[in-house]
Amino acid sequence: MREIPSYQLLGLQLNAVTEPELYEIMTRVVESNRRRVIAHHNLHSVYLYHHDAKMRTFYDRAHYVYADGVPLIYLGKLLGHPLRLEHRSTCWDYVYDLMSQAAKRGWRVFYLGSKPGVAELGAEILRRKAPGLQIATAHGYFSTDTEENQKVLKAINAFQPNILMVGMGMPRQEHWILDNLENIEANVLISVGGCMNYVAGALPTPPRWMGAFLFQGIFRLLSDPRHLWRRYLLEPWFVLGLVLREWARRRGTRG
Repeated sequence: MREIPSYQLLGLQLNAVTEPELYEIMTRVVESNRRRVIAHHNLHSVYLYHHDAKMRTFYDRAHYVYADGVPLIYLGKLLGHPLRLEHRSTCWDYVYDLMSQAAKRGWRVFYLGSKPGVAELGAEILRRKAPGLQIATAHGYFSTDTEENQKVLKAINAFQPNILMVGMGMPRQEHWILDNLENIEANVLISVGGCMNYVAGALPTPPRWMGAFLFQGIFRLLSDPRHLWRRYLLEPWFVLGLVLREWARRRGTRG
């Protein structure tokens, strides 16, 4: 496997990693019985990274961070990094292939997140698509600093997952992984946002082509404007400011 490049972009680190390489990373981690944290960045996480110290600590602890969104790829190219569209991944694109590989390799998968009943429905769909898949779930609607959290940890560790997918939205999922990392018995811990909501049909899935043409955010905003208006209408202006400052700094350095 080639060495995965890492680039500094908008004040954070991003790996130029493809979906097949993500699978290979997971395979190596599981087979060597190690523990690794895989995270992702998009425009929303860039905003949170610069406003939330705990998010910065989480990304410092992550071993691989892939691009979840075409805008980051284009911004990286604008700022001189050799990023390509194949370096962009989203959970709802790779989840079926990943579950198929998990079934073939005998990996155990635990999904934590979504509303009660949604993850279970999604898991049943995944079992039908990947016969033999060993997957367990727990919903994400629990208090993270009470006895409920301990029950969740016990359920995860009793299942002994090779892959723990945490889908509780940013920044809650990252905070939870960081707070509980030392008490989790799993090989791969990966933050996946609303992945199971899409699998279960609880949220409409934007067509793949929309991502390539930067329309994915518009699709999601129209699907849930009450919750997402700030994310898609206000936060990008902050990110644009970061881009302009970095672009000006690079021009000044060249001059």
